[in-house]
Amino acid sequence: MSLRDTVPSSVDPAELIAVGCRILAYQGLAEDILGHISLRDADAPDALHVRCRGPRERGLLFTERADVHRVALRGPASGLPDGVKAPNELPIHQEVLKARPDVRAVVHVHPPSVVAADLGGLTLRPIVGAYNIPAMRMALGGIPVYPRGVLVTRPELGREVADVLGDRPACVLRGHGIVATGRTVQQAVVRALNLDALAKITLAAHAHGTPPVLPDADIAELPDLGDGFNDEMVWRANAAKLAHAGLGL
Repeated sequence: MSLRDTVPSSVDPAELIAVGCRILAYQGLAEDILGHISLRDADAPDALHVRCRGPRERGLLFTERADVHRVALRGPASGLPDGVKAPNELPIHQEVLKARPDVRAVVHVHPPSVVAADLGGLTLRPIVGAYNIPAMRMALGGIPVYPRGVLVTRPELGREVADVLGDRPACVLRGHGIVATGRTVQQAVVRALNLDALAKITLAAHAHGTPPVLPDADIAELPDLGDGFNDEMVWRANAAKLAHAGLGL
């Protein structure tokens, strides 16, 4: 299956990325101007669309289509409009997309709950069940941790992150934030939201002791409700929250 088969070229990458950034900020995963989303170009596999910063920067909560630009998958960003700068951590997106042909979208944000849980020595384990089935399944497969609290500004650092991520949907960057991936922007954003939800529950539960992991018998009862339910419907619900708050595009 080609990239064009999975995501029609008629979908506006800039709109998807802008809405995704607003959702992440509105839900508290991205403070101020920190964080970005990228999407592999459906028509040019050696390019990606990414949220950049320009002279009108107002933060992720107010991301506009005009904040999203197309850059090369390899090497430093070039050809951007005057005053516009690609993310310092563009290598995260480039190296993950290069290492993972199955991934089309990459989210990098700084959710305080995930950072706090990891720094507190709390592993994100499958302690919840029907409360958040996708989060449980992510934890069941293991959520890797990149152990360096650095800005990932060089290709070699981006490759380190990609190596730690491996074939998993998301990873924690210690003292920093997270990387979440997906076949679509919607999936990558919702995976980031689920990781944040699991971290919040983990922190709250550990305030009263060490919670047990979900029993195997209960895990076996939990269905896979599919991308339409797990990703698309959650995305639409969060986009509706934006619109209700007057923050829609």
